[in-house]
Amino acid sequence: MDNTVNKNLKAVFIAFNQAHTERVEYIMDNLQVRGYTWWAEVQGRGTVDGEPRHGTHTWPEMNSAVIAIVPDDKVKPLLEKVKKIDEINKEVGIRAFVWNVSDSY
Repeated sequence: MDNTVNKNLKAVFIAFNQAHTERVEYIMDNLQVRGYTWWAEVQGRGTVDGEPRHGTHTWPEMNSAVIAIVPDDKVKPLLEKVKKIDEINKEVGIRAFVWNVSDSY
């Protein structure tokens, strides 16, 4: 395996309500994003109007999160699919964020 840095890699972080689990898995498979790290239970709240997701009696729902390092050309299709999921049901919640990958091993 070549461990040289690919300047065209991006880190895509997706935080989502667990109700979207199958949809996110489908996106990863459909876009052939093979490598990723998945956190099954994360807590949080949306920036603008999202309800808290804490897994408690008061706020029982939970989020999950996934991060994948992908080539530049997969970022736009990935974000488009996340946006489409969000537009179907904004109340459930899903967001994606992208960072440049400056180095890797």
